[in-house]
Amino acid sequence: MAIQMFDAAIFDSGLIKLIYVPVLMLLIGDLLSTFLYHVPEHAFGKFHSAVHHSANRSFLHYAVLNKNPLVLLDGIAGALPYIIFVPWFWQISAIGTIIGLILGELHVVWRHVSILKWKTPAPILSLCKVFFITTPEKHWIHHEDARIAFGDIFTFFDQPAQAWLGFLLALKRRWKTSQN
Repeated sequence: MAIQMFDAAIFDSGLIKLIYVPVLMLLIGDLLSTFLYHVPEHAFGKFHSAVHHSANRSFLHYAVLNKNPLVLLDGIAGALPYIIFVPWFWQISAIGTIIGLILGELHVVWRHVSILKWKTPAPILSLCKVFFITTPEKHWIHHEDARIAFGDIFTFFDQPAQAWLGFLLALKRRWKTSQN
């Protein structure tokens, strides 16, 4: 009886919501961003590749200094799968939603420090492996070879994303062949 009241108190207090809302937001956002935007952009698009896989992998240089506002679409399209669920998650836990958005943005910044020759400390690297979190080093592998290391936040999306990319590229080849 006391355990049941304790469990109910934790859930009613919102502690569980503070944990599962950000986790669910990041899982769903990364899933949709990877499979509906990121991988299809590698197969059919050009903005993501120009920003992240060109010789100059600097968004600032490409989008701002070259004054190409269309490249902002890459960032918006990548963030949209996280943002579209904000109203729904907000109803469950406003604070959890804010935490999820902050963690997502912090991860975007953190995974791009690899350009500064960042080395993730061993204890953090171990935690990231346990929770399948993409480190800057892993993300840099994707910058160097756009066919591998998918999953902006979670590494377990890599193999399914590679299979999806292979399917989309085969579809693209068939479509081009049928047009000739």
